[in-house]
Amino acid sequence: MKFSVFQVSRKGGREKNEDRMGYCYTREAGLFVLADGMGGHPDGEVAAQLALQILSARFQREAQPVVGDAENFLRNSLMAAHHQIIRYAGERAMLDTPRTTLVAVLLQNGVAHWIHCGDSRLYLVRDGLLYKRTRDHSYAEHQQPGLNAVNRNVLFTCLGSPTRPVVDFSGPVTLQNGDKLLLCSDGLWGVVDDSEIVKQLSAYPVSSAVPELVESALRTAGPRSDNVTVLAMEWETPDVFESTRGISTDSISDGVFASTIQSGVPDPLHDDLDEESIERSIAEINEAIRRSAARRG
Repeated sequence: MKFSVFQVSRKGGREKNEDRMGYCYTREAGLFVLADGMGGHPDGEVAAQLALQILSARFQREAQPVVGDAENFLRNSLMAAHHQIIRYAGERAMLDTPRTTLVAVLLQNGVAHWIHCGDSRLYLVRDGLLYKRTRDHSYAEHQQPGLNAVNRNVLFTCLGSPTRPVVDFSGPVTLQNGDKLLLCSDGLWGVVDDSEIVKQLSAYPVSSAVPELVESALRTAGPRSDNVTVLAMEWETPDVFESTRGISTDSISDGVFASTIQSGVPDPLHDDLDEESIERSIAEINEAIRRSAARRG
């Protein structure tokens, strides 16, 4: 696989950042995940982090080097994350459960599958056009009649709630060179129009488009901005792989697993993910891959 990737998370005007995102990959498969811990409930950042950890752990176990059934993997992993959040709340006798949205993409054999629960979105941009977008699990998106303006954007499902999560699964979609996949929290799409997201992704590499989109969302929303988190990937075929920020898994041995997803429960006092820490994590992963390839050589 060959792809370029860029991710960033900004706290905005909130007291803490409850968004989490990351990706992991083997020689032949990749998993990209974004979760938005829900305000109004306790420990939203923990729910989001647990969701990422569970999906990453299951991917590491099952991607040998690809998973056997993409849909089953994504559905079962999402439900495992949901149950882990419920367990976390039960062990602490919490009166209310932590909750989070989730959107995840699995790439293998040049094909993308994705799943989502809540209103964290996926955009697939191809040839300058919006090719695919997830549909939020909100009353507004599902056009329930008789709702007032306050209730229209209320979610009717998420991970960690007492009821079983409602999920949507999509795929397979065969990727073409130059396809761009963007995962984001509502801190981006709630402020920046879909047309502007598509315009930026079409005109610039993800390493340029993503920072501009995030800054635009923060400027537009002002001091009351929500957390803004974006993870974007550009698919590149081997014959045109030229990106200086790109990742090639060709030199990875079959047993190597790489991940930017943190293994520990987040520290609520130091939970804002800046670009420097993300780049450091990616650099450490790439160095581990280089050493692995050197040993094989």
